Amino acid sequence: MLSRQQSRIAALATAVITFAAMSGSALAQKKYDTGATDAEVKIGNIMPYSGPASAYGVIGKTEEAYFKMINAQGGINGRKINFVSYDDGYSPPKAVEQARKLVESDEVLVVFNPLGTPSNTAIQKYLNAKKVPQLFVATGATKWNDPKDFPWTMGWQPSYQSEAHIYAKYLIKEKPDAKIAVLYQNDDFGKDYLKGLKDGLGAKASMIIAEESYETAEPTIDNHIVKLKATGADVFISITTPKFAAQAIKKIAEISWQPLHIVSNVSASVGGVIKPAGFENAQGILSAAYAKDGADSQWDNDPGMKKFFAFLEKFYPEGNKLDGSVVYGYGAAQTMAKVIEMCGDDLTRANVMKQAASLKDFTPDTLLPGVKINTSATDFAPIEQLQMMRFKGEKWDLFGDIISGELSN
Repeated sequence: MLSRQQSRIAALATAVITFAAMSGSALAQKKYDTGATDAEVKIGNIMPYSGPASAYGVIGKTEEAYFKMINAQGGINGRKINFVSYDDGYSPPKAVEQARKLVESDEVLVVFNPLGTPSNTAIQKYLNAKKVPQLFVATGATKWNDPKDFPWTMGWQPSYQSEAHIYAKYLIKEKPDAKIAVLYQNDDFGKDYLKGLKDGLGAKASMIIAEESYETAEPTIDNHIVKLKATGADVFISITTPKFAAQAIKKIAEISWQPLHIVSNVSASVGGVIKPAGFENAQGILSAAYAKDGADSQWDNDPGMKKFFAFLEKFYPEGNKLDGSVVYGYGAAQTMAKVIEMCGDDLTRANVMKQAASLKDFTPDTLLPGVKINTSATDFAPIEQLQMMRFKGEKWDLFGDIISGELSN
């Protein structure tokens, strides 16, 4: 039997342990930065709802609807998501203005999925200086994977260079004598992609016989297409945003040019690009994908896509399941929700980035089977795999294996 003194010591020890545990729990529940409280998490976003890239505006609308669904289900760890999204018109100066507004006026916890390489380039230094996460940016520029110099910026989709490497590998194997003509947007997006294509072709970069750049302010790129046809090229690679990708498909058909046509993933949307350009004009076009296609009946009974379709029906009925940008917005929002969930009660900006860099084999409902999101403190490129696809009838047909865009040394 314990002596009275031993009992007192035991009781005191138990009280100290209990107090310490309760204190630790209490402290854990109070780790908030600006933009997070017991009741909500404020997430900022910048989209081109107007301007030359306005076709991408549905991404922001999809994300807004996704967070409405999350809130209807009780939020994340009991907190509602307050999603604040602004239009920058695909203009870098406007993007800077909106980023400052989100950080200094709205006081958001993170700036999530801002769209466009030029816009994100314009706000990157500001957000990193402020130590505000610029998280899962909606652009495939390779430079978002630079945790050493920009620890507050992280990409989401495969990099443009990785995707271009895949097309280069395909052409070297399937059409080694190709004469390639490239149309690219004259900004960081287009130049990054073109570099990836040349790096991927390596010693065979001379296969590129013509390069034409265009400005987003141009009303049409028809004259560029006519010039490229005149070069005698038998492969046409379209490094364009949706408006110009659709114009290129139409013009190529109009002038009876029949090159092997490759379109970048960002402009492979059936609803946003192919349908407006005309299904009959798009037959045989190649691209690459990392996400499922809402127009493809093979996914009708897929558990992930069933959730996606149910989401559209209830929370975003005006959303077009044929539009790849809608599929994209859902997957990006689901990834953001996962990170907030992983943060638990430590909703500091530093912990948001720590958790974003700790994703292991995460598979949003809309990614292709075999494509998984993985990040680490030294790898800020969440998705690095794609699969080739060919347009046939009214949908894309996937072919070949899931392949990595990494170049072998």
